[in-house]
Amino acid sequence: MNGKELAEKICKILSEKKATDIVKIDVSDKTIVADYYVIATGRSMTHVRSLAENLEEELEKEGVSPLRREGVREGRWAAIDYGDVIVHVFNDESRLFYHLERLWDNGKNAEKFD
Repeated sequence: MNGKELAEKICKILSEKKATDIVKIDVSDKTIVADYYVIATGRSMTHVRSLAENLEEELEKEGVSPLRREGVREGRWAAIDYGDVIVHVFNDESRLFYHLERLWDNGKNAEKFD
């Protein structure tokens, strides 16, 4: 599965578990760290944890494991690194504070997932 396919799969999994404001950003021409960032919001710290854990479980079923994960237990901002795709799941307050889209969206490389 290439980076774009993985990013789309991640968006779908997060959407099915009621994540909100899901955005896929192509950062391949801006950084060597990843090709895509997927950013989503959970309604509470419990929901953020649940979204991150469910995402990992669903992708494990397909043989895709994270390289690293941070913040899942705290539930404010979970970052899960899948190599070509880095997933950020925020609670509302943290998402507003960090506003990653402002840093990476150039007006042409971001796509909202509905």
